[in-house]
Amino acid sequence: MGELETLPDELVQLARLALTDQPEDARLYLARLVRRYRTKRPELAREIEGLLRAQPTRAGGALRRASAVESPVLPVDGESRMPLLKVYQDAPTLEAPMLADNVQASLRQLIDERIHVQRLTKVGLTPTRSAIFVGSPGIGKTLSARWLAAQMRQPLYVLDLTTVMSSLLGKSGSNLRAALDFAKAQRAVLLLDEIDAIAKRRGDDSDVGELKRLVTVMLQEVESWPADGLLLAATNHPELIDPAMWRRFDLVVNFGMPSPSAVEAAIERFLEQDRLAFSKWVEVLSFVLRNDSFSDIERSIQALRRRKALGASAELVMEEFVSARATDHLDHEERKELAVLLSNETRLSQHTIAQLTGVSRDTIRKRIRAQTSER
Repeated sequence: MGELETLPDELVQLARLALTDQPEDARLYLARLVRRYRTKRPELAREIEGLLRAQPTRAGGALRRASAVESPVLPVDGESRMPLLKVYQDAPTLEAPMLADNVQASLRQLIDERIHVQRLTKVGLTPTRSAIFVGSPGIGKTLSARWLAAQMRQPLYVLDLTTVMSSLLGKSGSNLRAALDFAKAQRAVLLLDEIDAIAKRRGDDSDVGELKRLVTVMLQEVESWPADGLLLAATNHPELIDPAMWRRFDLVVNFGMPSPSAVEAAIERFLEQDRLAFSKWVEVLSFVLRNDSFSDIERSIQALRRRKALGASAELVMEEFVSARATDHLDHEERKELAVLLSNETRLSQHTIAQLTGVSRDTIRKRIRAQTSER
């Protein structure tokens, strides 16, 4: 089922690369598909690989395109002389982030509006010019901005608003204006990260006049951002943001924590070639990682894979991981649920499960009997 769901996206991506005359990017994308399907669909992977070998790459094509574009000089902080903006130049083949369905729909809408901009123009509309991403750290806001920019074939400039704030408040306005003017002059996507650092409620008594003026500047910029670019903002603290700022953004995208099905899909994806070795542990992993963000899930899975790559068995790796998670992250009731799940999904003895979870064998047996009688 998962393979069928990704097929339309893969076809659209290939069509986009072909129609925009990007053969080298298309080759990179096909090579990634070969790796993805080598285990699940070996015949398909071999056929694509054969086509790639039959059509040799154009020597230096991608390098010529890259060297033909000169990178503009980034604005710098007047005191430290450090660049105010971080730059990402990702290829359209950048893998889409793991996101909830509603977030994916919002991002696709932004892309579709730019693909079909002429349809909007005919009825007097313009594409969405600005969007604010709201959610906890590690939920995928910055990666989503990178993916959007890559699909639009534009660079992404990231302005961390905590770095704009100078020790001399008068310089903060200059830094902000320089970064915004630079980004507007480019055909680019700009991400204002940690926007709550500046766009605070103007009634906040702790703010001084300079900060309030910065909020006014931000309000004006969001409202007048050019339609051929895209202005994004990200915040972990929506409660701090001035209500007037919310009204200026065309779109608000709430990045919630992953659903149970999304957690399982993320685990499957992050396991990559180790998927088979950990296949019987996926439900257990889904349970113990169910309250984690996508980035935290990826970090945990990568740690498991590194441990296995160094010679430990998947069983030993998982036993150590489950024990640590049960001790540090689960309350007593959750450890009971985990113990029953381990009994149902693995071949571990109740003695071992009791050691891993801290739940007595007697309690495990009672829980299993109660579960059986309810069926």
